[in-house]
Amino acid sequence: MTSKAGEIMEKLKEKKAEYEAIASTDSFVNLDNIGNKIITEVLGPERYGRVRFQGSGVTSTQYFGSSSQQYMPFGSQAQVEVQRLRDQIAQIQVSTVEQIVEFERKYEELQQQLRVEAAAWEAAAAAREAEAVAMAAE
Repeated sequence: MTSKAGEIMEKLKEKKAEYEAIASTDSFVNLDNIGNKIITEVLGPERYGRVRFQGSGVTSTQYFGSSSQQYMPFGSQAQVEVQRLRDQIAQIQVSTVEQIVEFERKYEELQQQLRVEAAAWEAAAAAREAEAVAMAAE
């Protein structure tokens, strides 16, 4: 290993130990993507059109394919996902409001139908009562 490579490996190990120490005391630290964070801190950000650790002639399109989603920076992917989830929540909220309005409409319809039926029952009962009074009067 050359001196430069040895220095880089040492820095990588130091950063890893640093992140692990922070994670052991802070429950909010997410270690899922720690490898990429450490490499980016030590080596710097990715260069456009290249894939780290794949040699100088390999481009991201060659390595990952032509899907633009795959080599989108992680922050952009997260922002796209957050926006997708926000849109989905908004759609669910609209759908929920529409369902509530429809239930209220059906409820009012049923209430009106019950009022009509109750009035019909009362009219029938009054007619029977009047008929019974008329029969008793005869």
